[in-house]
Amino acid sequence: MDGQELQKIAGDCTVGLPGVDLEHRFGPDWKVYKVRGKVFMLMTDMPGRPVVILKADPDDAAALREQYADITPGYHMNKKHWITAEGGGTIDEKLVKELVTDSYRLVVGGLPKPEQPVDPRTYGRRA
Repeated sequence: MDGQELQKIAGDCTVGLPGVDLEHRFGPDWKVYKVRGKVFMLMTDMPGRPVVILKADPDDAAALREQYADITPGYHMNKKHWITAEGGGTIDEKLVKELVTDSYRLVVGGLPKPEQPVDPRTYGRRA
């Protein structure tokens, strides 16, 4: 998939996530997705390449970077806790949706319980 399609899939995936807000805090070229004021996904164009930046568990982030050539350390973010996904041949729609949902769950899990719009341990997981 190309970078535009990657961003469309990631953006569409956020539509059904409870408590999500979209901001353009860093300018019109940056889409910042937040849940209860905490960032879980960013989208922008690195020079000529549309990308999606997502929060990830540090162990998962390292494994993803090893397994997928189109996943690199988080652009302008903490390299241990964030990943950057870009268009290419190594990631597909299913993986993009999983990465967005996992990022959302990670951030929700860090919120105080009364502010959590969903249970991060069970939301989006298959039984």
